[in-house]
Amino acid sequence: MTGDSYSIVACGILRRELTFLRESGFLHADRILYTGPGLHTKPDELEKQLRRQLAHARRSAENVIVVYGSKCYLDSNQPNKTIDSIISEAGARRVQAEGCIDMLCDADCRRELSGGDSVLWLSPGWIEHWRRIWQQYLGWDAADANMNFPGFYRRAVFLDPQPLGVFDDWVANTPEKILEFSDWSRLPVENRPVTLDRLKGLLRKTISEGAGEQGTER
Repeated sequence: MTGDSYSIVACGILRRELTFLRESGFLHADRILYTGPGLHTKPDELEKQLRRQLAHARRSAENVIVVYGSKCYLDSNQPNKTIDSIISEAGARRVQAEGCIDMLCDADCRRELSGGDSVLWLSPGWIEHWRRIWQQYLGWDAADANMNFPGFYRRAVFLDPQPLGVFDDWVANTPEKILEFSDWSRLPVENRPVTLDRLKGLLRKTISEGAGEQGTER
């Protein structure tokens, strides 16, 4: 996607998808900077890393796009502070989605794929970093997983971005990536291919809006 200069700050959960979009020629960002994956569980660290990466991104381009969702930051001690208030202080713009899963599969898509079941949604980044998120950050052990996952969810659905084909590659070459999470969570993991059209549309809209504002200012 060509246009005025811009940089991106994103959650590390989406590194694989954004790398593909850049390498395939869709994104022409001056820089793509990442915060650590799974920091929605550690709001203080998320804010620290987000502010640092926003400052770095602004050194490369005035138009800075943040690939985080509205529900990715919650500080119970400061309920008035939101991810948008942090981003607006840096003069950046955020893609309009609830979270990374919503960026790959919107509400209608999730209703269709879930079939009305209570589903744990996964993407490549969630599987790659599940130990960090649930064990390291949240401190869950096998007993916590057994109590929380089967108690709330009937199954896990893996959103497999196409044409990346991550699930099939893992099944063929590193099946333990899927099996270890399934064993630990006590949930069957089902593969559901999705396109990157939703993410591309969100990025296109936000990048264009930021470029338009710069043009007005100039």
